[in-house]
Amino acid sequence: METTMSTRVQWTTKPTTEKNTQSLTYKWNTFVNSQADSKTLWFLVSLVFQGVFFLPVPAILLYYFNAPILVLVVTLTLFFANIIAGMGGAGIKTLLTLFAASIALHALMLIVFTI
Repeated sequence: METTMSTRVQWTTKPTTEKNTQSLTYKWNTFVNSQADSKTLWFLVSLVFQGVFFLPVPAILLYYFNAPILVLVVTLTLFFANIIAGMGGAGIKTLLTLFAASIALHALMLIVFTI
């Protein structure tokens, strides 16, 4: 009499679903993983880009377009979050996601308050 322990069972290892290589998430993760060797460079690019382009945004929006003080809070939060993530040794995915989020949020703030 054969039991489960003594019976040879052949399991099929066919994948049930195929990866969707056309999705934006897959492409983003592929790009981020390819940039793992350049983590310090991306941290410095993020700091320079934010210091030159994003830190003046609250001044422009507050003084010329009467934006709320929340613009300043969002800008400084994103700036210091990038500094803490980069200097704290966060992964490349965290650094680039924070950088992309800060670009998107600042572009959104500029669009909302200037139009």
